[in-house]
Amino acid sequence: MPKLDSSLTVSIVICTRYRPAPLRNCLRAIAALSCRPHELIIVDNSAGDKDTEELAREFSAVYFVEPSVGLSRARNAGLAASKSEIVAYLDDDALPEEHWLERIIEPFSDPLIAVVTGAAIVPGSMSSSVKLAQPFFLNQTEKKWFEIAAFGGLGIGTNMALRKSACGTANFFDERLGRGAPFHAMEEHHAFAKLLSLGFGAVHLPAAIVYHSSQNPMNAEREARFHFAYSMLLFSEFPKRRGDLLRFLFRRMRRKPLTWVRDAPDPGEVISSNWRVLLNASISGSFLYLKTRKPREA
Repeated sequence: MPKLDSSLTVSIVICTRYRPAPLRNCLRAIAALSCRPHELIIVDNSAGDKDTEELAREFSAVYFVEPSVGLSRARNAGLAASKSEIVAYLDDDALPEEHWLERIIEPFSDPLIAVVTGAAIVPGSMSSSVKLAQPFFLNQTEKKWFEIAAFGGLGIGTNMALRKSACGTANFFDERLGRGAPFHAMEEHHAFAKLLSLGFGAVHLPAAIVYHSSQNPMNAEREARFHFAYSMLLFSEFPKRRGDLLRFLFRRMRRKPLTWVRDAPDPGEVISSNWRVLLNASISGSFLYLKTRKPREA
């Protein structure tokens, strides 16, 4: 396998936890890529798993253990461990298409691009939305950039690449978000919004494809609670975008259709749920947010 034809160095990071079978399939797909990354990192989000470590050795990957459970913690560990300029993330059950890496790296030739995402397709179900999707660029010149970035219009974390220097702090992904954390989801969308708020641009490339098994649907009331808490988090952490956020939520509560395409599960479906679900979510979501709120800096 030849090296990536790019002046940029690239690491692929896979976060996993006691899932050697899908991880092996993912690593086989990476081994079959048309170009290889400069570095392959496996973050084992457990106390250490022998099968995972053996797979890392078999596929010449760097093996790190992040014992504190949480996808954002594992992603932060991979970001910190990477020695490359670009960090591309795959879920352990994702299967990248042969030319995925070279495609998702290409937009980073523009130094103002900080995030690139691709399409995540459920095997055997190439939807019409994926077939018709066009590449698009997003930054603050787009009036609705904040809602697009924060609520799933840029794709999902199983297929994304970030410019490491743009991410700044060691804990770039908010560790309250993501699987294994209190909010259980939305960590990548929060990260996208953060990067765009700093003035960087993002690109979505449907041609950069990974195949990814569909996730089990979440309980509607539980999902509503997470999304209500997430909206409170956004309101707190992006004070300049509060108007945009409230307008978006108000439109969704009125069941207004989105004017942009989403790849991620739609929180608007939760927001427009019946009033009993909304009331319960507002109460439990408020408690969840307050329980996990970061202390104010002195």
